Amino acid sequence: MNPAPLPDARTGIAPIAKRPLILGSTSPYRRELLQRLQTPFEVVSPDVDESPLSGEAPATLARRLALAKARAVAANFPEAVVIGSDQVADLQGQPLGKPGNHANAVIQLRRMSGQSVVFQTAVAVVCLQTGFEQTDLAAVKVQFRTLSDEDIENYLQAEQPYDCAGSAKSEGLGIALLEAIENDDPTALVGLPLIRTCRMLRAAGIALLPARQEPA
Repeated sequence: MNPAPLPDARTGIAPIAKRPLILGSTSPYRRELLQRLQTPFEVVSPDVDESPLSGEAPATLARRLALAKARAVAANFPEAVVIGSDQVADLQGQPLGKPGNHANAVIQLRRMSGQSVVFQTAVAVVCLQTGFEQTDLAAVKVQFRTLSDEDIENYLQAEQPYDCAGSAKSEGLGIALLEAIENDDPTALVGLPLIRTCRMLRAAGIALLPARQEPA
């Protein structure tokens, strides 16, 4: 019989390599990012109202929704470690979410033209069975170029980023709309800050770099 794994000296939580990992999001961008960790996971859609509260700051909104998504999925999978995430574009304190259609995307990009926008990307990790719950926030400062209507129209026709907060995909052609990006977690702008996510998953007991099993 193999002995039970010893608790981590810092967290007091024993690594449990086989504990289910769930991404509480249907975002293809977050799914692709999490796949980089080469750790098996399932995807479950969270049933969460993403409407902002009256007067709610963008960073507060992102944190609240990330935690709400993780909790909503964890309620049905209490043994699993669940990741929730949310991103809100912060234009001078005003939240900008997903445009949803072409007309709204044009409005958003016109507003952001020549402006500094902070993309607030929150992540939460929850496991009901162990009582684990943490949240973190990655703020990414983005400087947009001064955009002409032709720039905006050509970009939107090419990439159609209507499911992206702020109406632009920095990992794609949207990079041509920008002057600069400032952050400390390179994948945060795409939708999931992996450095922060890895930190919380380790604390939750997920072994991200386990020893590889040799074939029999």
